[in-house]
Amino acid sequence: MSHQTVGEVIVETLQQAGVQNCYGIVGDTLNHITDAIRRSQIKWVHVRHEEVAAMAAGAESYMTGRLAACAGSCGPGSLHTINGLLEAHRNRSPVVMIATQVALTELGMEFPQEVDLAAIFKTCSHFCATLYTPAQARRLTAQAAQAAINLRGVAVLIVPGDLAGQPVPPGLPFSTHHPQPVCSPSTSELDQMAELLLSSERLALYCGSGCADAHDEIVELARRLKAPVAHTSRAKDFIEPHNPYNVGMTGMLGIESGYHATQECDTLLLLGADFAWSSFYPHRATIVQVDNQATHLGRRHPVKLGLVGDIRTTLQQLLPRLPERHDDNFLQECQKLRHKSLRWLAEQEKPGHNGLIHPQYLIRLIDEMAAEDAFLVGDSGTAMVWLLRHTTANGKRRTLASLIHGTMANAMPEALGIKNAFPDRQVIAICGDGGLSMLMGDLLTIVQEGLDIKIVILNNSALDFVEIEQKTEGLMNAYTDLHNPDWAKLAEAIGFKGLRVEHADQLPDAVARWLAEPGPMLLDVKVNQYELVMPPTVTSDEVLHTALYSAKAILSGHGGEVVKLIESNFLRR
Repeated sequence: MSHQTVGEVIVETLQQAGVQNCYGIVGDTLNHITDAIRRSQIKWVHVRHEEVAAMAAGAESYMTGRLAACAGSCGPGSLHTINGLLEAHRNRSPVVMIATQVALTELGMEFPQEVDLAAIFKTCSHFCATLYTPAQARRLTAQAAQAAINLRGVAVLIVPGDLAGQPVPPGLPFSTHHPQPVCSPSTSELDQMAELLLSSERLALYCGSGCADAHDEIVELARRLKAPVAHTSRAKDFIEPHNPYNVGMTGMLGIESGYHATQECDTLLLLGADFAWSSFYPHRATIVQVDNQATHLGRRHPVKLGLVGDIRTTLQQLLPRLPERHDDNFLQECQKLRHKSLRWLAEQEKPGHNGLIHPQYLIRLIDEMAAEDAFLVGDSGTAMVWLLRHTTANGKRRTLASLIHGTMANAMPEALGIKNAFPDRQVIAICGDGGLSMLMGDLLTIVQEGLDIKIVILNNSALDFVEIEQKTEGLMNAYTDLHNPDWAKLAEAIGFKGLRVEHADQLPDAVARWLAEPGPMLLDVKVNQYELVMPPTVTSDEVLHTALYSAKAILSGHGGEVVKLIESNFLRR
């Protein structure tokens, strides 16, 4: 009787744990594992760069909630996944990485492509273990999958190449478990929480991604306590839809009403939010925090009461303790600012003078024409700002941006992973020209896999967000210019359909055609190079430093840039 090989056992165990897609590049130490995948129900997605493999797996997992996988050959092949794995890990996306290694007999001998993979991958995973004997294959694979699913993040299985094809002796039937515990604060803690909330006169809720399944409970809590609801950018999809108490985001990507609610309250209830920037927390308010991770309590800003619990379960037990309030003065104050903020956003979403294309106008058109259940993925930088500010969450659409890891070039690879998981839904990648050019080789993967992904490039010929950073620090922008190709022609050369737009009057028809065209299509839009990202509140330091930049620019012969910046941001029609 023949025994399964190590590669076959690894693949079988991952398949039983829910893996449907595995992303990577074949070769060398990985060949026995990819051969097992070829004969399994798992789909192998052949990318052109392993960083894309990890990003795609992470995005698939983020949107589906199920386990995804990626794999790399020994040395450079596995190392290329590091940035994508960090993105997945920080997004709390369950991913198993199969990192193959040189032969066991060569370890420690400075063999070509030998790398201490464990030392490296432990920095971006919950679990990292090396397979030393065939008998460990099922057990370690099950443990890796279980760690990824239950701890929500990356698990790494290091497999020496000479073991992958070896037979596995009969052993115990280890498998992956995914329990669903319910966590809530104690009765006394809930009573204390209710007392603090009821004693508040200006209560605000600040909701994070931990509220993903608690929409109805949050709306009811806001209704009962007449509290405005602000949210993090990662919670937009879950908090914004069908919520009359929503006042928007705060933070650098936020708007005035969200900022005001969190700054001017006397009590702030943090729900599933681990927002990192302490300067956006109120310094005189009472802060109550609920999170399912005890280590998150009070780590961003001191809190008066910190409770551990799932948000939905906690609110279900809290609501019976809260009688309805009738004082809605603070809520009305914040809602008036919300209407003002929406008018401010709408002003930015108009065509510019003489055909100038403001990126906000482009995103508004996409928002109006995209499918009601579309996925919209934004590159880091200005692309994600416009995505989060100028699209509408409706309870069916989903958005994704690299908001914690902050990597460039995430949009196209993550769209690739999402489209693999949801072949019947519209997937749109909103790319910066700098971001797309980093990993543009995997446009070929989209063509080869036959994925109907729509890519739009915000073509401003610059690393725009970096330029804004430099200007607000009083520096001349330097080394940010990009000499781009004609992206539409490049796309057509590799099998996409391509379209280029340089005038605002052409844009509505172009967006409609781009979204309606079957198959992969790239829309290259020449947007305003001098567009500023305005924060919800402007500090005196930012004004001073921007003025300092303007003076330096004029003195160095770049006064025309200052004029264009003023015209395109402050003299809109």
